[in-house]
Amino acid sequence: MSAERDVLEVDVLFVGAGPASLTGALYLARLARETGIGELNIAVIEKGREIGSHGISGGVMDPRAARELFPDFDALAHEFGATPVTDDAVYYLTEQKQFAFPILPPPLKNHGNYILSLGRFVRWLAVKAEAEGVQVFPEFPGASLLYEEDRVVGVRTADQGVDKNGQPKRVYQPGVDIHAKVTVLGEGPRGTLTKQLVQTHRLDAHSSPQVYSVGIKEVWEVPGSSAHKGRVIHTMGYPLPSEIFGGGFIYHMPDNLVAVGLVVGLDYADPRTDPHHEFQLFKLHPLVRSTLDGGKLVGFGAKTIPEGGFFAVPRLYTGGCLIVGDAGGLLNAQQLKGIHLALKSGMLAAETLVEAFQRNDFEAQTLAGYEHRLEQSWAGQELYQVRNFHQGFRKGLTAGLVNAGLQLVSHGTGFGDEDRFEAGHARMQSIRNYATAPNRYGRLKYDDAYVHTKVNDVYFSGTLHEEDQPCHLVVADYDLCNTRCREEYGNPCQHFCPANVYEMVPQENGETRLQLNPSNCVHCKTCDVMDPYQIITWIAPEGGGGPNYKNL
Repeated sequence: MSAERDVLEVDVLFVGAGPASLTGALYLARLARETGIGELNIAVIEKGREIGSHGISGGVMDPRAARELFPDFDALAHEFGATPVTDDAVYYLTEQKQFAFPILPPPLKNHGNYILSLGRFVRWLAVKAEAEGVQVFPEFPGASLLYEEDRVVGVRTADQGVDKNGQPKRVYQPGVDIHAKVTVLGEGPRGTLTKQLVQTHRLDAHSSPQVYSVGIKEVWEVPGSSAHKGRVIHTMGYPLPSEIFGGGFIYHMPDNLVAVGLVVGLDYADPRTDPHHEFQLFKLHPLVRSTLDGGKLVGFGAKTIPEGGFFAVPRLYTGGCLIVGDAGGLLNAQQLKGIHLALKSGMLAAETLVEAFQRNDFEAQTLAGYEHRLEQSWAGQELYQVRNFHQGFRKGLTAGLVNAGLQLVSHGTGFGDEDRFEAGHARMQSIRNYATAPNRYGRLKYDDAYVHTKVNDVYFSGTLHEEDQPCHLVVADYDLCNTRCREEYGNPCQHFCPANVYEMVPQENGETRLQLNPSNCVHCKTCDVMDPYQIITWIAPEGGGGPNYKNL
C-alpha cells in the first residue's frame, strides 16, 4: 500500500506510555535543562485510546524510584489514589482452608509500599511529563522500526482505516514516520517492536529465553471494604497444582474497591491448563469469597509478566535504541514487582541520553552506558539477588520454597545458578499424557454474577476494536492448528487465552476448526508467549483498540 507519509522529527521517541517511558521522558526533559543541553523535542506514543487505558499491574509499588524522581512523592501519592500498605498477610490455601504464615518472609513484607492503580498512576505521570514539555500521543501504535543501515532511526506508526482484507477504506490514513536520534522501547512485556529488535540484532544471543506468567485480575466494589484499606494478602497453593508456578493476591483499595487476582506461570506442562478457569476456582475459596461477598465486579484485565529474571534480560541497547522496563524483562519475580524497576530504568536511560546528547553520539558504544548504569544501580543489584527465583520452582512448590529460602541466605544462589533454561512453551507436554487425568474445572458453575465466563469478563475490561481491520493475531499456519496441534496438544490456545479469542468451532464433518475473535483481545499477549509451535504473532491493531482499563 503506497501512500505519502507524514514525517515527524523529534530528538527522542519513547514507545509505550507506561511507567518506564513516561519516567524516562520526564526525567530526560528535566536533566536536559539542568545540564545546559536545553529544550529537547521528546515524544511518547501510546497504542491505547487514552493514556492509562492499557495500564494494568498487580498494584503494589515499592516507592524507592518514585521518591528519587519526586522527593515529595509521599505527599503526592493521594493525587492518583495510592494507598500506603497498612497490613500484610500470606496464606497457604487448600481447597477449603487457609493457613497463615506465622512469620512473613522478608520479600513479602510490604510495609512502606503503596497499593495503586497503574492506569491512574501513568495518567498522573503523563500530566507531569507534559508539564516538562514532553509531547504525549495516544492512539499511535508503533508498527515497525525505521533503519539507516543497521541503526534504528525511528518508528513507523500503524496505518489507520484498512479493511480486513488489507485494502484502504475511505477513511484511510497512512502511518507516520517518526524520526528520532534515539528510540526508547517501553512497550511492556513481549512488545512488538522490542521483539523485532531483539530478533534482528540477536540481542538475546547471550541470555536465556524469557519466561512469563500471566496475571488475571478483577476489581470489585464491595460495600464497607474501605475499612480494610491498605490490607495486602498473598496466597500460594490452591487452586494451582504444586507443579504450576503462581499464586493469588487480594488488595484493599480506597473507595470500597478490592483487587483480586491470580498469577499463573506460563511454563506449565498440561496443555489443558486454563489460567482464567484457575482464577475462577481461586474466587471460590472461602477466604476470597468472604472478601468479595456482597460486592459486584467493576473491572477485569490480564497481562503477561516477564519472570525469567537476570539471566533472561537481553542486551538492552543497540545503535539508536534502548529498551526499558518490562519490555526488557526488568521485574523482581520474587516480590512480583516491576513498577519501581521500570521507573529506575527510565531514569537511567535518561541519564545515558544526556551523555549521548553532550557527545552528539547515539551509537551503540555510547548507549551501552545504559546497561552499565543499570548493572551498577540498586535496580541491577536487586535483579541479581533474585536471579534464580522463578526457575527454582521448576520441580514444584515444595522444592521451590526450599530453594527460595536458600536464596535468601546465599545472595540469590540457592541450589546453584541456573543461567540456561528453556522457554516456557517448550515445557508443554502432549495431550496424550493427560488422557486419564480428571477435569479440574468441572465444579465451575458460571453465573456471571460471581463466577464469570471469559466473554463476560471481557465486557468489564472495556475492550473495543474496529471490527473491519486486518486481524492483529497473525497465525502462520491454520492447517497445523486444525490437525497436528489438535492431536498433539488439544489446541491449547482455547485454554490459555483469558479472553476467548481462540475458539475451536465444530464442523459438519465432526471435526473442529480454529476461529479467531480478535475483538475480544485484551492485549495480554499470552498467545504469542505460550503457543507450543510459536506460529502466533501478536501485532498492534488500529490505534485506540483494546481494553479501556479503569482502576487496574
